[in-house]
Amino acid sequence: MEIFGVDIGGSGIKGAPVDLDRGDLAQERCKVLTPHPATPDAVADGVKQVVDHFGWTGPVGVTFPGVVTDGATIRTAANVDKSWIDTDARVLLGDRLGGLPVTVVNDADAAGVAEMHFGAGRHRKGTVIVLTFGTGIGSALFVDGVLVPNTELGHLELKGHDAEKRAATKVKEDHDLSWDEWARRVRKYLAHVEMLFSPELFVIGGGVSRKAHKFLPKLEGIKAEIVPAHLQNNAGIVGAAMRAATGV
Repeated sequence: MEIFGVDIGGSGIKGAPVDLDRGDLAQERCKVLTPHPATPDAVADGVKQVVDHFGWTGPVGVTFPGVVTDGATIRTAANVDKSWIDTDARVLLGDRLGGLPVTVVNDADAAGVAEMHFGAGRHRKGTVIVLTFGTGIGSALFVDGVLVPNTELGHLELKGHDAEKRAATKVKEDHDLSWDEWARRVRKYLAHVEMLFSPELFVIGGGVSRKAHKFLPKLEGIKAEIVPAHLQNNAGIVGAAMRAATGV
């Protein structure tokens, strides 16, 4: 079965039909730049552009980089325009897509669900935390495979700042940090999260997971196992489609 997934990020909006039997993209994904300012109408236009690229006419799952309640209402908007807050994204996007059924889910939760079902977290029990590093830091917390939604652990305080303002991939790029310098920040962040939740496993996702060999060996002193996401930066698209398939 194929369902369409769209992943809205701080820098790009990407999507593709997803083969839910394989847990992989059915076609090469389409990506457009996230507009700035990333207002609801402007982002909805980007989502429509991605979906129209494939001529898709069925259900669509969409991730959002913030807290999403009831599969529809946006509660936070750290890396997009604040006008998203209290927007019914399901109605907005459904209307923009000509009435297609739309389901909306937190971006890291979607990536986490995909990794737990098809990827690095498959068959893992206990506490598993999936972290997506990009424009910000997203998190998905699982206990014996069950998601605790909207955890937003990227906003934990680290050295007086939101953790994602210290250790997101964008910070590495903006400040031209070396892998060693960035890994030290990530290690401090993981140590803080580990102190709070004592996970058995960290799964590191986002686009930077493609270069896991450059920084994972430098994350010393963390008791939990640390592995890169198997689905890498496609996890959000796959998880969005999984959520759309259930209609919740």
